[in-house]
Amino acid sequence: MQRVSIIGSGFAALTAIKTLRKSNVDIEITVISPKAEFHYLPGTIWIPCNLRESDDLIVPLDNFFKRMNVKHILAKATGMSDDGRIVMTTQGDIENDALIICSGGRFLKKLPGIEHAITPCEGIDATLKIRESIKNMSGGTIAFGFSGNPKEPSAMRGGPMFEFLFGIDCQLRKEGRRDKFKLKFFTPSENPGQRLGPKAVVGLLKEMKKRDVETHLGYKMKQFTDHSVITEGGEFNADLIIFMPGMTGNHWFDNTQLPRSAGGMIRANTHCQVESMEKVYVAGDSGSFPGPGWLPKQAHMADLQAEAASKNILSEFKQQPVTHVFKVELLCIVDSLNSGILVARTNKLNIVLPRMRIFHWLKRFFEWWYLRQFK
Repeated sequence: MQRVSIIGSGFAALTAIKTLRKSNVDIEITVISPKAEFHYLPGTIWIPCNLRESDDLIVPLDNFFKRMNVKHILAKATGMSDDGRIVMTTQGDIENDALIICSGGRFLKKLPGIEHAITPCEGIDATLKIRESIKNMSGGTIAFGFSGNPKEPSAMRGGPMFEFLFGIDCQLRKEGRRDKFKLKFFTPSENPGQRLGPKAVVGLLKEMKKRDVETHLGYKMKQFTDHSVITEGGEFNADLIIFMPGMTGNHWFDNTQLPRSAGGMIRANTHCQVESMEKVYVAGDSGSFPGPGWLPKQAHMADLQAEAASKNILSEFKQQPVTHVFKVELLCIVDSLNSGILVARTNKLNIVLPRMRIFHWLKRFFEWWYLRQFK
């Protein structure tokens, strides 16, 4: 029986499991992750607005693993040897015949004073902290911003910041407190959201103006303090800073022979194969993939990459050519608590549909549909 090890238990990892099991090929699957849980991070945009609690977004995976006949190792990956055939973990070495790395990315925390900011996509606890902070504020300035990894243009996650901004604006209006707060949006880019496409940039800036959100755009970040944001364009006060830095690779990559991009990610081809390594694949935020400059770091893309990686492993086990490539596609709904903007982008088209209430409900329906398969 062929043995496949999967590092991680997020979007890419779970899609890889489903894809492998759909093949009906007799494979031993081992998942390595610190917890047998799936955290649905796209739903954390609703935590500061009281629309979600942590229990709504954390799904225990014991039943799913049992149904999928998966062996789960409660451990963290610490390294790799034998060209990927051995994964070193906090619970010992684990051998495999093929490996899929789905361990996500790591946020860059080199900016001076970044400890004064909350990074929402670090997890559910971070968004709970945002909610509690706003609840305890009687007024003041809330600053929202994001940046990238200069050495890895695709290693950024700016989309959720628009959703936190619009959602919190909507919640404050609902509470009758919006007039007591100043909301400010900042990023080194002069055109925030350009990965979503030119139409989206215009729409997002228009939406900010409509909601009386001030902007500070196009200036390189310098520092945070406990009461301000400092850029090359100046300094402005901030009582709460919500900031998404760029991403890089996991620390455990340093204890491997994995080929790395300039930005610290694992270099892979369009088949999700790790360069120069046999039967080692990567999917999701851990990888650096060829593609257009707007290639997204999002859950949908991780699913597409994991599906391609799993199908290619199956082909290799059958001694067939590796032919599956991941679809390059950006698909998201920029939610604002009571409505949403639909954005879709491929190599051939870019669609941006105006803000409508139905898109908010469509996003909520998708969350329910996606999570139910793991319960």
